Amino acid sequence: MFKKLMFFICLGLISMGGNNYAFGVEEIVEDMESDVELADRVSSEALLNYDTNGSLFEKITVLEQEKVVAQLEKERAQLDLDLERLNAERIKLQIELDTLSGRAEQQQQELEAAKAQLEIQTEKLKRQMNAVDEEPAPVAKAQEKKEESSINKKYKLINVVGIDNQLQATVEEVSTGQNRRIAVGKELDGYIVKSISLNEGIVFEKNGETESLNIGK
Repeated sequence: MFKKLMFFICLGLISMGGNNYAFGVEEIVEDMESDVELADRVSSEALLNYDTNGSLFEKITVLEQEKVVAQLEKERAQLDLDLERLNAERIKLQIELDTLSGRAEQQQQELEAAKAQLEIQTEKLKRQMNAVDEEPAPVAKAQEKKEESSINKKYKLINVVGIDNQLQATVEEVSTGQNRRIAVGKELDGYIVKSISLNEGIVFEKNGETESLNIGK
């Protein structure tokens, strides 16, 4: 840029001063070009030999590096805080999981205990029911049933006729008033006539048990 400026200045002087000044102007231009080249050479050498220690450039560079390092340390500290927070949350979640697991196990044990107790009560109830089914009927009920089916309630002896082993008896059915004549070995309402006598009346037998029907009855 400087060389171009000087060139145009020289052209202007030549045009203004004529040929008398041409030789002097050329010398001036050459000297100026030499000075410019020298200045460029000196600037290049100065840049190469420039010592940045303690310079403003070095201070700016150090400040920038310190700024970058400070930012990195700040980010690292934030990451450490985030990591600690995540670890704390992980520990908290683990504690909650352990608590829930313990509750679930306790509830499972309670359910199993309740189930076992229910099974015990069920078995006890079954035994009681079996005992009731196997328990014999009360004697009073058996006697009452026997009395209800007793032949004495259904018939009464009217008379005994015949001699020796040829005795026959006449009985009257209470409910209808109908008379029936029976002899030894005959059957009456499931009862077998075992014997007939004037003193004992009629002796009946059924299922290994005997009943008597006398005239008085």
